[in-house]
Amino acid sequence: MHQPGKGGQVVSMAVIVATGVTATGEREILGLDVGDSEDEVFWRAFLLSLKQRGLAGVRLVISDQHAGLVAALSRAFQGAAHQRCRVHFARNLLAHVPKGTGGAGRLDVPDDLRPAHPRRRSAAWDKTRDGLAPRWPKLGPYMDEAKAEVLAFTGFPREHWRKIWSTNPLERVNKEIKRRSRVVGIFPKPASVIRLVGAALIDMHDEWIAGDRRYLSEGSMAKLSGTSDTEPVAAIESNDV
Repeated sequence: MHQPGKGGQVVSMAVIVATGVTATGEREILGLDVGDSEDEVFWRAFLLSLKQRGLAGVRLVISDQHAGLVAALSRAFQGAAHQRCRVHFARNLLAHVPKGTGGAGRLDVPDDLRPAHPRRRSAAWDKTRDGLAPRWPKLGPYMDEAKAEVLAFTGFPREHWRKIWSTNPLERVNKEIKRRSRVVGIFPKPASVIRLVGAALIDMHDEWIAGDRRYLSEGSMAKLSGTSDTEPVAAIESNDV
């Protein structure tokens, strides 16, 4: 989003949207705000505002690798896992591969994570790393650092994986927000952004609640609740628009 800054200069602001899945599998809009997506103080205030409105029992947070968000998570939601978006991670891998080397098409987060045992999943990742690192040395340390967060989804029921391993489920939300904001162009102040985006999110929230199908099935959610006493939210997704 854009708004006037000092001296009449137009500046960009990030619109943060958080959605969640309840313990019974329904998807909900949790909140939104406008600010600097790399600022830990901003993220901490946003996460704490969700808690003050009653959010509890967070099991997993899904996002791209915003430095401010990652730092704020450990304070706001102690014990919650962080799923680093697989799609953004795969794109970031390409930054470590020189253009013209022919390797771009071969770079991706490994999909052969079928084995149920965590050690086998870890081994599949390491095998991919060991195959790429000799040709592109920077990939080795990068994959080591990201491994736990990119594979966090594998600690949840298999039925959930495709809906929790990236921020892709927010794409429809983001497209609708961009469609409505394009009509306005430049917003006079953050409050006007929140009013417009908030109206769009209310419509989506009502649509999700009125829908016949749960976002995550009741049976698969029962598997999740059986692994912990933590209730009621299964996941939060956050993204810039």
